[in-house]
Amino acid sequence: MATIISADNGTVSGTAGLKSSADSSGILVLQTGANTTAVTIGTDQSVTFAGAVSTTGNQTVTGNQTVTGNQTVTGNLTTTGYVSAPNTFGFKNRIINGAMVIDQRNAGASVTQNTSVQYTLDRWFAYGSVTSKFTVQQNAGSVTPPVGFANYLGVTSSSAYSIGSTDLFFIGQYIEGFNFYDLNWGTANAQTITFSFWVRSSLTGTFGGGLQNNAQNRSYAFSYTISSANTWEQKTVTIAGDTSGTWVGATNGIGLRLWLSVGMGSTYSGTAGAWTGSDIRSATGATSVVGTNGATFYITGVQLEKGSIATSFDFRDYGRELILCQRYYEYSGAFFGAATPNAVTTYFGMQAQFKVTKRAAPTLTKVDGAAATTQGGSAIDGFYFYTTSTTQAVQTSWTATSEL
Repeated sequence: MATIISADNGTVSGTAGLKSSADSSGILVLQTGANTTAVTIGTDQSVTFAGAVSTTGNQTVTGNQTVTGNQTVTGNLTTTGYVSAPNTFGFKNRIINGAMVIDQRNAGASVTQNTSVQYTLDRWFAYGSVTSKFTVQQNAGSVTPPVGFANYLGVTSSSAYSIGSTDLFFIGQYIEGFNFYDLNWGTANAQTITFSFWVRSSLTGTFGGGLQNNAQNRSYAFSYTISSANTWEQKTVTIAGDTSGTWVGATNGIGLRLWLSVGMGSTYSGTAGAWTGSDIRSATGATSVVGTNGATFYITGVQLEKGSIATSFDFRDYGRELILCQRYYEYSGAFFGAATPNAVTTYFGMQAQFKVTKRAAPTLTKVDGAAATTQGGSAIDGFYFYTTSTTQAVQTSWTATSEL
């Protein structure tokens, strides 16, 4: 049992007032109302609160503190022990470039969607089953972003296209297995996630998107509503992790496919809010952005995190966000130097190191530099290029693409 101090309201005992009982356990229990336990103090001095804890003044913690629920502190919190708060520290947001700040490929220029997966802002791709139906551009239309953000990804419809049953138009991002495996999808321990973002459109109504595994045979369609045209609105979608199917583990493959529809045919649309064993990428009845000429769809502050509550956006410093993006795509800038002559044939080579180790051996493309004629030895950490020029001078720049 315990030693109990109760602010009895008389509902159970028949008489109200402060009452107490004691034993030799050394445990102290404070009760309120109808003998309802509010606080328990153990013999080891541990304190357990049955309800929410709200602190309006300063709080000092000298031991270890574990927070598994919500805790609101409006004053200063000082701790000399350890604070354990799940989903608070480290790589909280599994989306890379969710604030749309990095645009290595296009530097803010508009990109026209085509019929292959086409990367626009870093980590974000566009796709359409019919070419040239929308464009993607960082800060399209020069609209003021929501408070706290400097950039957004803007989609603009290029025509009034009537969606066919097998048509697909979307933007999206693939999350690498190394950044997703801890959610344990495909097992009984699958973790719930929360997807949140800021969105603005010239259209109103129900919009849709979806999640998929790498094999695209496990899908979850979701929907959200844009209530006011040309107004930034924050949306939150909570999704119970999939306990079925096969999901990529701790590898550099695709751990999760995320789609945001701007026009989806019935073949790839399904009921929102449930997992299904087919290729579904959006909710049935979702608004088609490409169905209205000049329609806009802007998005930023995209976050996908573990747990059932949308927390504040995980702002990472610009340098860190750029490094995360460069794992998948890098523009080298210019290489300069005196090349080393080959002992057997008449050409001169130079070794180049990537700024960031790539996800996998990348595809290399020479951007400029007349001296460098070709390349070889593509690896995740560097490559070499060479020239047959007798001047032995090398000046060139390259891109390295290692997208999922």
